[in-house]
Amino acid sequence: MTVETPKPLPHRPALLRLRSWFFTGLVVFGPLGLTVYVGWWLVSLIDNWVRPLAPSVLWPDNYLPVHVPGFGVIIAIAGITLMGFLAANIAGRWLVGAGEAMLDRLPVLRTVYKSLKQIFETIFREGGTQFRKVGLVEYPAKGQWSIVFISSEPPRVIAEALGAEPMISVFLPCTPNPTTGFYFYVPVKDVVEVAITPNEAAQLVMSAGLIQPMRPAAVKSLAEAARAAQTPARAG
Repeated sequence: MTVETPKPLPHRPALLRLRSWFFTGLVVFGPLGLTVYVGWWLVSLIDNWVRPLAPSVLWPDNYLPVHVPGFGVIIAIAGITLMGFLAANIAGRWLVGAGEAMLDRLPVLRTVYKSLKQIFETIFREGGTQFRKVGLVEYPAKGQWSIVFISSEPPRVIAEALGAEPMISVFLPCTPNPTTGFYFYVPVKDVVEVAITPNEAAQLVMSAGLIQPMRPAAVKSLAEAARAAQTPARAG
C-alpha cells in the first residue's frame, strides 16, 4: 500500500498579489488623499480671496521663510464673526436694512440676493428644523420606498390650495448626487419618519446603499419603519 504525498498548493502569482496590494492601498489611502487634497484646495482658495483684502503686515509669510497656509481662513472667520456682532446691534441692523432696500431696487440682483438669503437662513439658522429629519415615502410606485429629507409645512396660501389634509414638504435626493432631486408636498400621514441623521441618509443615497449607517439603532429604525409602513397595506 502506497501513500500518496499531497501535492503542494500552487503559489499565488506575484501579479495577483501586487494587484491585491494595489487595491487595498487604494481603498485605504484614496479617501484620505482626496480629503487632504480638497481641504488644501479650499484653504488655499480662501487664502487667495482674503490676501488682497488684508494688510500685508498681518501675513506671517512676510516674516517667515515658509508659507503658512490657513491664515486667510482665520481672518475670514474673525471677519464674519465681527460682521455678525455689528449686525446684531441697532446701527448694524440699520445698515443691513439700508443695503437690502438698495438691492431691492435692482431687478436681477434682488432675486439672487433673496434666494441666497433664504437658503443661508434655512441651513445655518440656529434651532431650525429644516432638513433635520429623515423619512420614507412610497415612491416611485406602490410598495417601493425612497428616502426623503423632511423640510417644513407649506405656507398658508399653498396649504389652502392643497386642501384641509395636513401636508409637509419633503426633498427626495437623487443618486449619486444628493444635492439634486425632487421637492414636493406630501400628506403627513404618508411620511414615515426614521431615526437616522441627514448625514447618514446622504451617505446611503450617494453610495446607492453600499455604505450603510454604522449605528445599529439607525439600521433598526429603517427596518422598523419599513415594516410598519407595509403592515397597513397588507391589512388592507
